[in-house]
Amino acid sequence: MASLPLLLLPGLLCDERLWRDPAAELADVATVHHADLTRDDSMAGMAARVLAAAPPVFALAALSMGGYVAFEILRQAPQRVAKLALLDTSARLDPPKRRLVRQAGLAMAEAGRFAGVTRKLLPQLVHESRVDSALGEEVMAMAQRVGLDAFLRQQRAIIDRPDSEPLLPTIAVPTLLGVGEDDRMTLPEETRLMHDRIPGARLHVFARCGHLPPMEVPQETAAVLRGWLTAA
Repeated sequence: MASLPLLLLPGLLCDERLWRDPAAELADVATVHHADLTRDDSMAGMAARVLAAAPPVFALAALSMGGYVAFEILRQAPQRVAKLALLDTSARLDPPKRRLVRQAGLAMAEAGRFAGVTRKLLPQLVHESRVDSALGEEVMAMAQRVGLDAFLRQQRAIIDRPDSEPLLPTIAVPTLLGVGEDDRMTLPEETRLMHDRIPGARLHVFARCGHLPPMEVPQETAAVLRGWLTAA
């Protein structure tokens, strides 16, 4: 019987497809809610919109940019988060080089040169064994569905996000941390840093996986989330 609602936060240029398969696997243990992170250009705005539509108390699972929103939710309404799962994300601000890359991508998109996720970018997002596959095509199609306007808003929010590293020791709910062993977008060391600083956090590394475990290894993702959801 479903008990605690499960709120899922997607990453940059991701929609409900990101979580589709694990969500279906978890339908017997949680009522799933997908958040919309396409309509605001700040983390505070995204978090406020998510909270306005969310159940009173929920388990929160987030990937990449969704993790930045999860930290903002913890700042705005920590009492509403019963459990926390953070996949392939970081609490720290971007290093200067990464920030410049984001700003350059934003400027290109503002100038009308929005390419979404290209085949050239895919190796940054999925394991090399999945680049030339149906999954790779789905990742590119997902980015096109989200589109230019949402990308501009999301990238501005990411660039201007607050530093969440000071928040880590204050997190007092059961926390699961996961990362793809071969994630090139958010390096595993970022997840290990969070593991060191969030009291009692549990760490799971997805073998032969890149930045998108819910799409790359959906059954493993579902199994790990099931254990986190059903643990006392």
